[in-house]
Amino acid sequence: MKLQNQVAIVTGAASGMGKQIALLFAKEGAKVAVSDLNLDGANATVEEITSQDGTAFAIKTNVAVEEDIQNLVDTTVKTYGTVDVLVNNAGIMDNMEPAGDVTDEQWDRIFAVNTTSVMRTTRKVLPVFLEKQKGVIVNVASVGGLQGARAGVAYTASKHAVIGFTKNTGFMYAMQGIRCNAIAPGGVETNIGASMTGINQFGASRQQLGMAINPRTGKAEEIAKIALFLASDDSSFVNGTVVSADAGWTAY
Repeated sequence: MKLQNQVAIVTGAASGMGKQIALLFAKEGAKVAVSDLNLDGANATVEEITSQDGTAFAIKTNVAVEEDIQNLVDTTVKTYGTVDVLVNNAGIMDNMEPAGDVTDEQWDRIFAVNTTSVMRTTRKVLPVFLEKQKGVIVNVASVGGLQGARAGVAYTASKHAVIGFTKNTGFMYAMQGIRCNAIAPGGVETNIGASMTGINQFGASRQQLGMAINPRTGKAEEIAKIALFLASDDSSFVNGTVVSADAGWTAY
């Protein structure tokens, strides 16, 4: 098993990509902290893991709140003794607003969940990683962090920032046995659309030009396999980079 005796934190693990990552990591031998704002969903993920003889616990986390981040990592260390892998998967969409229509509230909300949380979780686990001179961070970014025609301005900017954060972190700690990489999924079948509450018609009409060249929609399980690769020693020479998983969408 690729993650035997490893301890992994997965945020946004009640559904979608996060759930599939948690399930696969547990199947590969990891003890998993299943983190999500939706505690019932997180518990359901844990039940599925334990029913297959895996090890996991659920913890309610609002990744936009610093105290919750502190509690997430502290509880994981208290429960399992350490952290080996951090997967920053939790994220929300904007409503396709272009710069002229985005509000401060929307901008701050998107960045709090998509970007600031990534910094805070990373900052919190780094002392653990540095002490043992080993650790892996996998950030779930987006093709919206590589292209300009995939979402609104807030989401696009937030995911570009995650990619910059990933590259900088991978570089900064490369000599300490710590790797940090990102996945940039294309269109994947998840419930992230539920976070959209009033689509901006102009932004959506412009964004559709980018959507029109999407070859196909992916499965959450396909992203989980990439996360496993990046979390395991199979990717020991991969650091500070972004893996696009979009069926060739960004190649057009």
